Amino acid sequence: MKPLLIQGTMLKCSFGSAPAPLMVLPDKKVNSMLPVAVSADHVPFLNILPFGMCSNPANPMVMAATAAAMGALTPVPCIPCTAEAWSGACGKVKVKGKPALNLDARLNCLYGGSIQAAAPMQPTVLL
Repeated sequence: MKPLLIQGTMLKCSFGSAPAPLMVLPDKKVNSMLPVAVSADHVPFLNILPFGMCSNPANPMVMAATAAAMGALTPVPCIPCTAEAWSGACGKVKVKGKPALNLDARLNCLYGGSIQAAAPMQPTVLL
């Protein structure tokens, strides 16, 4: 089984300029010091923090900044827009009745970015 995503796991966005830690509320501890993330942990600025600067041309703010710069791609501060739950959650492990997230989990930003774990923070657990 692949490692689970826990509080503080570094995430990366395909259009972000910097990684950001995954934030998980403390009510999801499972025999560990840190809470385990579940598919519902996708709320911007609560679970998903900004990824530095966004360079996705499909982002309306990047479009506006690029137009103002006479067509030169101009990144803007990242504002995560994650309206749907994570996909690829682990079906075997549930926390409070919801599927836990592992390294296969992906989260889509409405601006077109794909968010995933940059690196695991815990060892593999065999069931």
